Amino acid sequence: METLSENRCCGGVQGVYRHESTVTGTPMQFSVYRPPQAATGAGPVPVLWWLSGLTCTEENFTTKAGAQRYAAQHGLVVVAPDTSPRGLDLPGEHDTYDFGSGAGFYVDATQEPWSRHYRMHSYITEELPVVIGEHFSVDMTRQGIFGHSMGGHGALVLALRHPARYRSVSAFAPIVAPSRVPWGEKAFTGYLGEDRAAWANYDATALVADSDWRTPILIDQGDADTFLGTQLTPELFVEAAQTAGVPVTLRMQPGYDHSYYFMATFMGEHIAHHARLLAI
Repeated sequence: METLSENRCCGGVQGVYRHESTVTGTPMQFSVYRPPQAATGAGPVPVLWWLSGLTCTEENFTTKAGAQRYAAQHGLVVVAPDTSPRGLDLPGEHDTYDFGSGAGFYVDATQEPWSRHYRMHSYITEELPVVIGEHFSVDMTRQGIFGHSMGGHGALVLALRHPARYRSVSAFAPIVAPSRVPWGEKAFTGYLGEDRAAWANYDATALVADSDWRTPILIDQGDADTFLGTQLTPELFVEAAQTAGVPVTLRMQPGYDHSYYFMATFMGEHIAHHARLLAI
């Protein structure tokens, strides 16, 4: 693992790192915030994973969300991976913002040429946790996950598919039913092919019906979000979760849009949500 930068922040350390991924076959960057508690010798601290949205890298969240202050308050390590492999220059990879570079959708692609590198589900659930566990003092028995938009989709999917791994999940403006909206239909067709049955493995609204997840899910959504009715459709997930007996709270926030201003406003409440569940 290569250290790209480390800076003191809120009594802890905000770092950016890079390693050679065998899962994606590329170098991968990620950020880690270590709170003051991680340096006191009190033992491993819980880890909270953040998944970013379309066009983002690990930097957007690290520099804009203001999460470090709250992570320091609650004693949480926060890990933010990139949103796709980088440096491949596959045909069409950089042509649009919602497919390819910066738009991995946290799936394991099955279609060529994406299947050889676009394996973000396995990268985040299998490979990166090993790297984090080897290099940082974290308690892997206490993991939470949250994200925004495409990353909110990823956080919900990973939690629902791996309920024994994560204790907490929340999301900002998540794409909850990607099989039924343009962003998801485009990405899933490209990465997974035309078989919509395969898409259900990465669709939170489909997964929640049979998931063993039972801890409270928190979702914040701005009512001035221009993507609300066409790409996000949170009511579909809420209805499916309630039918399945999965506790979910959807908070519609008046006047808020899809930006990091929205996320920064409610970041403290989301991290507190995770801290309560990770303390159990």
